[in-house]
Amino acid sequence: MALMTLLIAHIRSGVRLLILSLLVSVSFVPTVEAVSPDSPGLRMLEEIQTVITELAEHAKPSVVNLFPMTLSGRLRDTSGDRTPNASGSGSGLIVDSDGHIVTNNHVIGDATEIEVRFSDKTKLVAQVIGKDPDTDLALLKVTTDRPLPRARFGDSSTVKVGQWVLAVGNPFGLDRTVTLGVVSGIGRENMNLSRYENFIQTDASINPGNSGGPLFNLRGEVIGINTAIINFAQGIGFAIPSNMAKQVIEQLLAKGKVVRGWLGVGIQPLTAELAKKFGVTEGEGVLVNEVFEKDPAALAGIKPGDVIVRIDGVVVDSPNKLSRLIATLTPGATSKIEIVRDLQHVTMDVPLTERRDTAIVASIARQEEKLGVRLGLDLQDVTAALADRFKLREPKGVLITKVEPNSLAQAEGLREGDLIKEVNRMDVSSVGEFTSAMARSKRGDTVLLRVLRENRAFYVVLKSSD
Repeated sequence: MALMTLLIAHIRSGVRLLILSLLVSVSFVPTVEAVSPDSPGLRMLEEIQTVITELAEHAKPSVVNLFPMTLSGRLRDTSGDRTPNASGSGSGLIVDSDGHIVTNNHVIGDATEIEVRFSDKTKLVAQVIGKDPDTDLALLKVTTDRPLPRARFGDSSTVKVGQWVLAVGNPFGLDRTVTLGVVSGIGRENMNLSRYENFIQTDASINPGNSGGPLFNLRGEVIGINTAIINFAQGIGFAIPSNMAKQVIEQLLAKGKVVRGWLGVGIQPLTAELAKKFGVTEGEGVLVNEVFEKDPAALAGIKPGDVIVRIDGVVVDSPNKLSRLIATLTPGATSKIEIVRDLQHVTMDVPLTERRDTAIVASIARQEEKLGVRLGLDLQDVTAALADRFKLREPKGVLITKVEPNSLAQAEGLREGDLIKEVNRMDVSSVGEFTSAMARSKRGDTVLLRVLRENRAFYVVLKSSD
C-alpha cells in the first residue's frame, strides 16, 4: 500500500511526464549493461510496474467467465462472429462473498442458468436473480460453501478523464485478460446501447467477451462494468458507471427487479431557435412538449412550453439526463423540479409515481437556410371525416393536409396529418385562428408551432415570409 500511495502522489504531480523522460533517457544509453540497477529512474519505473502487477493479481480472482446454458443444460454454441451486444460467453464480477455476480444483461440473454468458471478452475451453475435491460445489467447467484473473493466498488462520480484504469475480462475466451489504459471520456450518452446511458469511455482494450467484466482504478476499486465497444474502432470502449451499477444491484437484490420514478412528460432538446423563443440559452434545460393527464407533472402544474432546467439541484442539459435523473428516484419520492416559464424560474415539488413508460423525446429535422421561402402548407379545420382518416384523437386543431415539396414546412419536418395546436404559445382550433395568429407575425419573424403527430407533441420554429 505504501507503493500505491507513492504512485498516486506522483500521478497527481505529473508522473506521466516523469515516466516519459525516464524512458527516453534509458533508450538512449549505449548498451543495457550501462544502465545501473541502482538508477533512481529505473527504480521508479520498477515500483510503478510492481504496483500495476500487484493490482492485476488482486483484481483477477473476483472476475469470472460466464457461459449461458440451454434448457437442456448444455452450453450454448458461441462459436463464430459475435457482435458486442450479442448473448454468448462473457465476463462477470463477484460483488459479495455470498455468491452474487453482476454482468451484462446481453451476456445472458434469455438464459435462466449460467455456467460460472472461477479463477481457481472450479465451475458452478448460477441462477438469474434479476435483470434490468434498461441499463444492460443482470444479477446472478451461485451457491457455495466457501467465501468467494469479492470486488470493492468505488465512487464513479469522482472519475476523471486521463486517470489510469485496468479492464479485466475474458475476451475471445482468454481467461482473465488484463489491459491498461486511461479514461478517455465521461458522461457518454446517445450511443443507443441502452435506455439510460452515462458511460465511461476508455482506451483500455475491450473486446467481445469482456462484456460484464470490471473496470478498476489504481486503488483496486471497481468504477465501471464494461459493456460495449464500437465495431472497427480501436481504443474506444464503454463501461457502466459503478454508482449506477450499485443502485441497480441493490434493487435486484431486494426486489428482483428495478422500479423507477415517473414524471409524465414528453420532452425534446432545445435547439438554438427554440431556446431563443423560450428565453433560455441553447442546451439550458429540456423543453416539455406534452404533459400526460393525471400524471405527476400535470398534477403539480407543469405545462407544455415549460423548460425543465434542474432536478433536485442537478442541472438538466439533455433529454437523456432528465430521464436518467428521474429514473434514479423511487416512486413516492418528492422531487424539486425547477422550470423556466415566461422567463421566470419556478421550483415545484413533484411527488413521483412508478414508471410505466419512457418519456417521449420528440425530434424534427432542421434546415439551416430559411430565408425567403413560403411555409408551403395546406390547412383545414378538423372534421369527423378527417379525424377518422388521420386517426386523430383530438377533436380540435388545424390539420395539415398537404406539404409542398422543397418548402420550409417540409424542410422543418412537418408532414400531412400533423395537427397544429398552438401558434406562438396561443391555442388555435381553426384555420381562421391560425391565420389571425400568423397575421401578428411580421416578415422575418420566427413562428413557434406546437404540433401533434400520432398523438405525441413537439415544438418547431419556422421563419415566416410573404
